Amino acid sequence: MGLWGLPGTPILGLALLPEKGTPVAKTWGTHSPLPGGSPSLRSFLSITTSARAHHHRGGKRLHWGRSSCGAPPGWPGAPQAPGSGRAGRGSGHLSAHTQRLFPELHLTIMLFSSCFFSCRFHMGNLLKVLTYNELDQGPNFFLDFENAQPTEAETAVWNQVNAVLEEAQTILAELQSYTGAGQEIREAIQNPGDLRLQERAWSAVCPLVAKLKRFYEFSLRLENALRSLLEALTSPPYAPTQHLEREQALAKQFAEILHFTLSFDELKMTNPAIQNDFSYYRRTISRNRINNLQLDAESEVNNEMANRMSLFYAEATPMLKTLSNATTKFVSENKTLPIEDTTDCLSTMACVCRVMLETPEYRSRFTNTETLLFCMRVMVGVIILYDHVHPVGAFAKTSKIDMKGCIKVLKDQPSTSTEGLLNALRYTTRHLNDDTTSKQIRALLQ
Repeated sequence: MGLWGLPGTPILGLALLPEKGTPVAKTWGTHSPLPGGSPSLRSFLSITTSARAHHHRGGKRLHWGRSSCGAPPGWPGAPQAPGSGRAGRGSGHLSAHTQRLFPELHLTIMLFSSCFFSCRFHMGNLLKVLTYNELDQGPNFFLDFENAQPTEAETAVWNQVNAVLEEAQTILAELQSYTGAGQEIREAIQNPGDLRLQERAWSAVCPLVAKLKRFYEFSLRLENALRSLLEALTSPPYAPTQHLEREQALAKQFAEILHFTLSFDELKMTNPAIQNDFSYYRRTISRNRINNLQLDAESEVNNEMANRMSLFYAEATPMLKTLSNATTKFVSENKTLPIEDTTDCLSTMACVCRVMLETPEYRSRFTNTETLLFCMRVMVGVIILYDHVHPVGAFAKTSKIDMKGCIKVLKDQPSTSTEGLLNALRYTTRHLNDDTTSKQIRALLQ
C-alpha cells in the first residue's frame, strides 16, 4: 500500500512557539508530485526508524528555517537545509525526497498515525457500505411459494402437515358458504309459544353448530402442525435463515398455515351469524336443561366442548390466537432453545416476503396472480405472530422486522386487497400502542 499526498493539498502539523513553548497548528506548504512515484510503506517506516534512531542517540536535531513562502527547506522555492543528502541508518540526514514529504520528526510520527487511523476508519466505512444490503436489508433470497418440493429430509414433517393443509381448503370453503340461521332464530324468538317455530330454529342451528365444532377441532390439528414446523425450522445447528433457504417446502407449508389463518379470521370477523347461531344454541341448551329436557345435539356438543368453543369464537381472530398461543407454548416448553431462534424464524420470513414483494425481479417469477396476495398475507401473519411472541413486539426500534418497509409495501398495492391486512396490523397486534412504537409507524397505520 502506498502513502502519498495529492499535489496542491496543504500539509498540516503542529509547531512550538519559541517564546511560549505552546503547540499551534501550522500549514507546511503544499504537496508536490514526488520524483519516482509515491514512497512505499516500507520506505516510510525505514525513514521514520532512521530519524528516531538518530534522535534518541543524541545526534543533533535537524532544524530548518522558514522560507518566505512558509514552506520548509527542500520544497520548491525554499532554501536547502544544512547537511541535506541521502539519509542513512542513524546518520541523521534526510534526503530531499524525504524532506519534502516529512519536514519534522514529530510531524512524521503524527502524520503516520493520522494516516493509519484514517485508513482504518475509511476501510470500516467501506466494509459497512459493501455489506449494507446484508446487514440492514436482511436476508435476500427467493422463497418459491409456488413450486417448492420436499427433500428426503423434509418428507416426514411435510407429510404430517400436508394432511392438515388438505383439509384447510375444505374448512375455508365451508366457512365462506356459512349463511347462518338468522331468519329461523328471529322467528323463534318473536314467537316463543309456537313450538313448530322453536323446532324449526333448533333443526336449523344444530348442523351449523356441528360445523362450528369441526372448525374448532381443526384449529387444534393446525396447532400441532405448527409445532412440528417450528421444531423443524428452528432446530440446531442451522440458523433460521439457513433453514428457510434449505427447507423451502416446509417454509411454504408454514406460509400456507399463516395464509389460511388470516383468511379464516377475515371470514369469521365479517360473518356475525357465527356468534348469533352459537349463542342461540347455548341459550336453548341451558333452558332445556332447566326444564330437564335432553336434546340429541347436546350429546355431540356437550357442555364442556361448548365452553371451549365459546372461548374460541369469542376471539376476534380465533385462528391467529390459536397460533400465537401455540408459538408461545412452544417457546416456554423448549427452555434449551433460545427465544431468539423462534422469533428470528418469524422475522426472517417477514423480511423475505417484503424483499420478494418490493423486488421486481422476484415478483416477475410469480406465475400465479394469487401468489402476490399470498405473500402479503404471510408477511402480515408472521409480523403479528412475532408481535405476540417477542417480549417487546414488532414495532419497537430493536425489532428485527422493518415495519416501515412492510407497511409501505402493503400501501403500494391496491387498497381493495390490502385494507384487511392493514386492519389486522392495527387491531390484532399487541404492541402497536406501546410507548416504544415510533409516531411515524403509528401515522403510517392511521
